[in-house]
Amino acid sequence: MGKRSRKRGATIAPPQPTAAEPVRARAAAPTSRRARMDEAPKAPWSPFPLTELVILLALVLLAVGFFSSGDRRGVLIGVGLVLASLAGGELALREHFTGFRSHTMLLSGLTGFLVGALLVALGVAKGLVLAIAVAVMIAAFPFLRRAFMRRSGGLGFRA
Repeated sequence: MGKRSRKRGATIAPPQPTAAEPVRARAAAPTSRRARMDEAPKAPWSPFPLTELVILLALVLLAVGFFSSGDRRGVLIGVGLVLASLAGGELALREHFTGFRSHTMLLSGLTGFLVGALLVALGVAKGLVLAIAVAVMIAAFPFLRRAFMRRSGGLGFRA
């Protein structure tokens, strides 16, 4: 008789891993520079697509504003830009402070812009506004970078 025709002995199945083992294996795995979509942070209003709807509304307002004429054109474009900026800023904040993707430069620029807008509203000279806004942007950068590194497990950026 050949080897193939012999009956093989019963093999013992390896023990099934418990539910705690995959969690430990995942936690011990090194953090990847590539952010996967299943790791994306969920919004507090998660099942409802509020951010996407605001972006859609902003695009509609921008399109109507660009293709219309008259007094309301500037208002429509302005409101569309503000809504798109708010929705994009909310998404950038959420992704940055959960360690999903780094938006350090965008958020530091946003802080400089907000300080500059406040100074313009207070009537500060334009040259001084620019200098202070750039200084705030540069000062905010390392704090935002460290916040992302803490949340992402030590990575400086994730793509």
